[in-house]
Amino acid sequence: MSDLDQKIVAMDVWRLSLPVLSRRDHGVGVVEGDCEVVILRLTAEGGEEGFGEASPRSVCSGTPEATYAALNRYLRPHILGRRVADREAIMADALYAVAHCTEAKAALESALLDLEGRILGRPVWSLLGEKARDMIPLSVSLANPDFDQDVALLDRLRSDGVGIVKLNTGFADHAFDLMRLERLRGDYAEFAVRVDFNQGLSVDEAPARVSDIDGFAPDFIEQPVRAHEYETMAALRAMPTQPLLADESVFGPEDMQRALSEVICDGVSVKIMKSGGLTRGRRIAQMAAKASMPAYGGDMIEAGLAHLAGVHMIAATPEIGLGCEFYQATYYLKEDILETPFPVKGGDVLVPDAPGLGIRPDLAKLDHYAVERTNA
Repeated sequence: MSDLDQKIVAMDVWRLSLPVLSRRDHGVGVVEGDCEVVILRLTAEGGEEGFGEASPRSVCSGTPEATYAALNRYLRPHILGRRVADREAIMADALYAVAHCTEAKAALESALLDLEGRILGRPVWSLLGEKARDMIPLSVSLANPDFDQDVALLDRLRSDGVGIVKLNTGFADHAFDLMRLERLRGDYAEFAVRVDFNQGLSVDEAPARVSDIDGFAPDFIEQPVRAHEYETMAALRAMPTQPLLADESVFGPEDMQRALSEVICDGVSVKIMKSGGLTRGRRIAQMAAKASMPAYGGDMIEAGLAHLAGVHMIAATPEIGLGCEFYQATYYLKEDILETPFPVKGGDVLVPDAPGLGIRPDLAKLDHYAVERTNA
């Protein structure tokens, strides 16, 4: 019997409430006090374990309650008793076992890959493709309504060697956005600046505000309007501005095909929580690259385990070349859940070469922050 012929014999799910350091405002939605994530553990017959994280956002993709139920009730029958080698078949079943719930499916694929990698002694990136990079430039988002606190964070980022920031805009008045951009360009000119409206603008106000923001020449302007406003996105993309990135308008490869057909963007933010896993995320980036569009490694409000899954995806996907925003474990959570710190050094995320995802979650922390847990 091959090592991967082992059956998956146990599945544990935690729903965690993780304290955060400050309030964050987005174009839609606020994060304050804590964020919720769902952790999945799969155990094979030989005792090896694989972990995955789901990081839902109720205003964007889904809720932690729905994610928890999707894993426990709807996906569990498609997992237990299956061989570790059945990863692709399990994910094909999961795609239609429950509608949406992309975060649950992302956690499932991450756990399956982590388990397979640990059994084989190989890093997850090697199960997906060739290694395209050893380091990924880190972007840190600025979304605090108290800009003085973000200025303190900028000073820390400067000291740490981080060179990219993304300003979240559209959650307050336009003057606040312009003031912050002026401050960034004046006092922190060494930072590359990106802008993300997080769907925060109305169709009517978007053209003028995007034009004003464009005057500061950010690297790109991300998702100014609601996800379904494809016509407005196409009109904004046709303006003579900096590159326009689609985020919430593109969840999976199906949305990417429509985005290409309707020419709504110049690039795309790839998030495994939106796409439903690493494999579908890679496919989005590859589709974009065929149309000469760059891709960015985005995320939700994640802990380090989900960050690791994103890192392995980007490491094996040369088409994702705009860096990543896997910063919460280092700069936003009061305490991350990994046994050792998420690997950030000098403004870059380091790609792990250890088996599986490379770092395990701390089980004591999972139990400490759990608000709900299921063992089976």
